[in-house]
Amino acid sequence: MDVQVLRRQWKFGPEPTEVRRARNWARAQFGACPVLERHRTDTLVLLVSELVTNAVVHTGRPGVVRLVLPGPGDGLPAVRLEVADHSTRLPRRRAARQEATSGRGLELVEILADRWGWQPEGDGKCVWCELDCPVPDGAPVGRKVPARY
Repeated sequence: MDVQVLRRQWKFGPEPTEVRRARNWARAQFGACPVLERHRTDTLVLLVSELVTNAVVHTGRPGVVRLVLPGPGDGLPAVRLEVADHSTRLPRRRAARQEATSGRGLELVEILADRWGWQPEGDGKCVWCELDCPVPDGAPVGRKVPARY
């Protein structure tokens, strides 16, 4: 099987304005992925926003967003989003109070993504999530690529 996988990455700075830029960049990348449905694209843009926000707010350091997007007919079952930064501070899901205006980022990631986690990377870490892509009826399905832990 001829596998077509789109791998993209974008570096971001430690400024809060980078979150908007990350959303715009991600939306443009998802537009190049013909197997993504509109509602999945919106969900992925929200996941990018949450993970980049966490990296900017909690590390104050630059990082990189990486995407692995399925190509047409490759059978790759999921979109993988990774946000790597140069901080060893581990991601921690918080219990935000109802009236709080922040503290729900990883909770949203947990609810919206099909899988998520983190792993050490270089002098920091990589927080990742995956969102399954529906396979059209009758399309060939490749074997599932295991998540890297």
